[in-house]
Amino acid sequence: MITYQNQQSHSVREFMRGGRKHVELTKLSAQLPENMRMFNVLTLIPGASIGYHVHEGETELFYFLEGNGRVQDDDRFFDVSAGDAMATFSSHGHAVENTGDTNLVILAAIVLD
Repeated sequence: MITYQNQQSHSVREFMRGGRKHVELTKLSAQLPENMRMFNVLTLIPGASIGYHVHEGETELFYFLEGNGRVQDDDRFFDVSAGDAMATFSSHGHAVENTGDTNLVILAAIVLD
């Protein structure tokens, strides 16, 4: 199944999960398999963040496409940049913030356990 760029839906979430500013979401596929909840590109403008939250019964995968940021992985903090990846498994939490001067762009997928 192909979802062309002009068919991908776009939305904006203000203060996502208690974070700062807004996050732009691009839904990449019109249809997902049963074991998948999300397959999106997340764009965080400079200074934007997604607040800390815990995943239950699912795993979220991030691949950082552009920019620089800082992530919280449970109780640890890491700087990330384009080419880095992150997995947050069930019963674990994470947060992400854009610490750079340009957009932080992330390919994100959530797979149900």
